[in-house]
Amino acid sequence: MEILQYAFFQNALAGSLLASIVCGFIGTYIVTRRLVFISGGITHASFGGIGLGVFSGINPVISAMVFAVLSACGVQWLSQRGDVREDSAIAVFWTFGMSVGIICCFLTPGFMPDLPSFLFGSILTIGKADLWLLAGLSIVVIAIFTLFYRPILSVSFDNCFARSQHLPVTLIEYMMMALIAMTIVSTLRMVGIVLAISLLTIPQMTANLFTYSFKRMIGLSIVIGWADCLSGLAISYALNVPSGASIIFVSIILYALFKIAKTLTSMYRQPRATA
Repeated sequence: MEILQYAFFQNALAGSLLASIVCGFIGTYIVTRRLVFISGGITHASFGGIGLGVFSGINPVISAMVFAVLSACGVQWLSQRGDVREDSAIAVFWTFGMSVGIICCFLTPGFMPDLPSFLFGSILTIGKADLWLLAGLSIVVIAIFTLFYRPILSVSFDNCFARSQHLPVTLIEYMMMALIAMTIVSTLRMVGIVLAISLLTIPQMTANLFTYSFKRMIGLSIVIGWADCLSGLAISYALNVPSGASIIFVSIILYALFKIAKTLTSMYRQPRATA
């Protein structure tokens, strides 16, 4: 328990809670709307912003967030055009962002100590600035879901029906794409580009095993996400392995266990119900 006295571990605990709150809201929208592939494209496109930030000497988080938001809006705009397929639009921004990031990193002289943390993540490296970013984003996300819950819910399940009800579907779609991009960038320090999409999908998939309610799914995914982070931190400290990979490993194992338990329970109840 002596590790709780260290500031970096206290930051990790606070960051995991804030990230679980943000990902609980945004991840539920992603899973319900089936935007996992789009979110993966935005995640990798954000590497272009990191490379630009490293090359120009500005904060990589700020440049990555701007680049990711522009990429997300670009994907949304291209996918709505009739002459470009959605997967093609994702591939354009995915590969463009990665290529820009790689070029800028190679053009930057000297050693880049922060680059591995953005690629593979390390929750133990987050500082006060990252916590303020997550806290501010949490407030914004909660406020938006509180004010626009009904339109977001309608767009999540059937945007055609939402349009027939004269809801601001276009505004909601662009706003949510921007929030997805900002959530991805704000969690890069925790799990990295390689694993960021997992934090936005696996806890929500686990929550979906127990409920189909959008609101309950948000709350349950927050709890599951925080439990995954705490368990991953414990494993990372005990085995001296990267924390980001540990968190995702735990989340996948928990999902698999709950999925198996639910399947076995259904198989057990079915013969009894038949009898």
